[in-house]
Amino acid sequence: MEIPPNLRILSGSAHPDLCDRICSRLGKSRTDVLVTTFPDGETFVKINENIRGCDVYIVQPTSPPTNHHLMELFIMVDAARRASAEQITAVLPFFGYARQDRKDQPRVPITAKLVANLLVASGIQRVLTMDLHAGQIQGFFDIPVDHLYAMPVMLKYLRSKNLTKEEWIVVSPDVGNMKMTHAYSRALEIPMAIVGKRRVSATEVEAVELIGDVKGRNVLIVDDLTETFGTIDQAAQLLQAHGAREIRAVVSHAVLGELGRARLEKSVVKELICTDSTPQAKGNKVTTLGIEDLLADAIGRIARNESVTSLFDISGAHA
Repeated sequence: MEIPPNLRILSGSAHPDLCDRICSRLGKSRTDVLVTTFPDGETFVKINENIRGCDVYIVQPTSPPTNHHLMELFIMVDAARRASAEQITAVLPFFGYARQDRKDQPRVPITAKLVANLLVASGIQRVLTMDLHAGQIQGFFDIPVDHLYAMPVMLKYLRSKNLTKEEWIVVSPDVGNMKMTHAYSRALEIPMAIVGKRRVSATEVEAVELIGDVKGRNVLIVDDLTETFGTIDQAAQLLQAHGAREIRAVVSHAVLGELGRARLEKSVVKELICTDSTPQAKGNKVTTLGIEDLLADAIGRIARNESVTSLFDISGAHA
């Protein structure tokens, strides 16, 4: 892969391991940046290499602690801008606050739009992200957004398991995830079903209804994001009650905290398959798939002014 000589890749403290693997795929060294915290909690950034006139990519998923990683990203962007970088792209494998994308109650903010505004105001000129919770968030930005999908990475792993339409079924754990679930159903050529849920609180959900027949079948639950593992766990219990056999889950972003890991450990779900978009994607039942090739390919194409359309076209994922 031919890489322009002026390309520079920086990492915040959110996920430096992923950044190093992206750099390795591109044959580049991570640009030396000092990111530290003062005793009062303020963040300090110093770029220790010359980046004047360079095409800069800052890898920083806004995973927990979300606010700290966001502020760190803003400061890194400002440092790069004042160091005369020619182009600054924020590489956000996981975009925090994406679930706050609309007003679903009176007097609440649309925080995803606010974060988009702040990113643009900080000096970012392009965003590279993956599997946004709501695709329309791309429209919250007034700059180019390249929106990748983890689906090709997932399918490579799933196809190695030889899932058959006679034994397996793909299930959406809620109505809002039907489009992604249908894409997996088509790609794997297995049927699909839908679970209806009711949210009780920020950490509790209730699975209330099943549309489809899962009796005697192995189940693959498909979702874009899990944090507390509540939605998937409740769906799995409902599916088991309807006669499902082995239950596994595929999730793009596993932002697992203590509650999520505890639920997964006790859950009837045998395996959680996810990407390493956040460093929280780990645990006894967790299979983590690397996305460094996907991101490195996208960065290389952007740097060479080539099209990245093929990387986020899930319509061809069944090929």
